[in-house]
Amino acid sequence: MARAPLGLQELQVLRHIARTGPQTVGRVAETFGASQELARSTILTMMERLRGKGYLQRRRTNGVFVYSSPSRDEDLLRDVVGGFVERSLEGSVSPFVAYLARRTQVSEEDLTELEALVERLRARRREPS
Repeated sequence: MARAPLGLQELQVLRHIARTGPQTVGRVAETFGASQELARSTILTMMERLRGKGYLQRRRTNGVFVYSSPSRDEDLLRDVVGGFVERSLEGSVSPFVAYLARRTQVSEEDLTELEALVERLRARRREPS
């Protein structure tokens, strides 16, 4: 079942937690929230919304809730891009590929990764079903 889509700030908070590990609302407010000029109450609201959508888990430790992401940052981004392709592009990757082709700055590392992905897709098509 697909989870509810994320807003930009929700995604930023979620990625922060996925990168830095389990944290309390207070700690996220001190680190991420302060740099974004977000109040602790705003951070709490976003983290609870993320928990409600199934993106964050929480457990009580020494009387304080600690939130964590069950997914790694790379997995989160893959899922967000997949959701975008399904919802906004009706499942077609062609507009996304066209966007990549028009980008003027694509690193050698990105090109190598894209070539490897294309080769994996081709290999899958050659495999007997």
